[in-house]
Amino acid sequence: MQMAREPQAVFADRVCAVVATPTAREAIRQLRVASRYTRTIELRLDWLRSDQERAAFLAQLSRFPSKKLTLVATCRRILGGGKLAGGAQAELYWLGQARQAGCEWCDLEIETLRELPEQSARLLPVPPKILLSFHDFERTPPLPQKLLRRRSGEADAIKIAARARTIADSLRLLHAAHAMKDVVVAPMGEIGLPARLLALRHGSALAYAPVATATAPGQVSLDEFKKLYRADSITQKTGIYGVIGNPVGHSLSPLLHNTGFIAAKRDSVYLPFLVENLKDFLDAIPEFGLRGFSVTIPHKQTIMKHLAECEPLAEKIGAVNTVIVGRNGKLQGSNSDHAGILTALEGKLRLRESRVLIFGAGGSARAAAFALADAGAEVLICARRESAAGELARASRAQVIARKHLASACFELIVNATPVGMYPHAGASPLLPNELNCELAMDLVYRPLRTQFLRIAKKKGIKTVSGVEMFLAQGFAQWQLWTGKRPPEAPMRRAVMANLRSEEISIGKGSHKKK
Repeated sequence: MQMAREPQAVFADRVCAVVATPTAREAIRQLRVASRYTRTIELRLDWLRSDQERAAFLAQLSRFPSKKLTLVATCRRILGGGKLAGGAQAELYWLGQARQAGCEWCDLEIETLRELPEQSARLLPVPPKILLSFHDFERTPPLPQKLLRRRSGEADAIKIAARARTIADSLRLLHAAHAMKDVVVAPMGEIGLPARLLALRHGSALAYAPVATATAPGQVSLDEFKKLYRADSITQKTGIYGVIGNPVGHSLSPLLHNTGFIAAKRDSVYLPFLVENLKDFLDAIPEFGLRGFSVTIPHKQTIMKHLAECEPLAEKIGAVNTVIVGRNGKLQGSNSDHAGILTALEGKLRLRESRVLIFGAGGSARAAAFALADAGAEVLICARRESAAGELARASRAQVIARKHLASACFELIVNATPVGMYPHAGASPLLPNELNCELAMDLVYRPLRTQFLRIAKKKGIKTVSGVEMFLAQGFAQWQLWTGKRPPEAPMRRAVMANLRSEEISIGKGSHKKK
């Protein structure tokens, strides 16, 4: 892992809150909120819906008690990925108005200077300190050396924001922050999110976080940036952990584990890694300094070929959901899903000799099949691909059942081990009502709290077990594997349950409005 260069204090605070909203009234409210978190605030004038709103906001800004704040005015044109209609002169006009309202800094697009080749940025009627910015919303190009050479004389700092198509792309941007002074790097897109959260550690002069609406792909809110990820406190000594998957945006593992780290006062952070190509992630482990990571769909089985060591249980299951990165960089795999499933079912059903259906044949299904078979249940496997169901059945001493027979079959327990019904596609169920014939239904999907699968079961009078119970149990086991300590279970559980219940209320309100 590269040692970060200690950045100079170009800005009052290195966390830059972003105020972006259509109305002047809401912009002032966001400004007040932002000032409670940081002294550096970007004002996205282009997001205001009209010239009248821009004028109204700047008039109020001139009376705002902002002496201790560093205000960065931005009025990005549509050409540069913003919302302002018009050319360079329109951008310069509003930046000039922002200067009169008290903004010390402005974010000036490189496209604007290209359109005004005969003019120096220093002679433009804009705020005196200039952050010269380059954006590419499609890819991470070779770093724009011409832009960087403009640094002397034309700008006080440089910003490079580019969409990371791979994890390697995001690392190239971090290298730029490491190598040069007064450079802001902003990897965009979900793949670039971990690097965005680690940008300050690598020497970026700023990191952006919106007060409300994200203004670039891959941003997390200011509240999450400061409180959940504590991204402005990450140093070279901070333990880095994460979850890899595709998709991964639905995962509450960052909420679970970061809450645990905060409660235990551990200098560690847990990040979400969208991993489309496993090798791309594995190559980046040393650069990120990862100490461990969770594994979810679709990598639970494919990760196994990259392990130096694998616990016997995980090897028997043929799937890994927890990896420890040794001091020598070698990967050690284990499976906490197995114990998580049994913990979630404890006291709800006598598993020995119970007839159990597992719907699915992926990594989670494998853990469920072995756990339930080991507990003495008669396990039957049904999956979309019969070949996968047959392979799992042979490995776990189970049987295969064709889907066409489910409507006439009865079970003590049915387990959904597919991702069908997972947020944000919460309206789907993997099984039809006539296929749900059991005493107890368990969904390994935990978000939403009550999936469509569980709602159908409840309507039929079937007892249900939410996937959150298994999620929490396996997460607690992971935390202990990584830290060697018992996790602070109570606050971790409270945080996850509060989030899921809040979502459930929001979904309920949305359904009511549709009616």
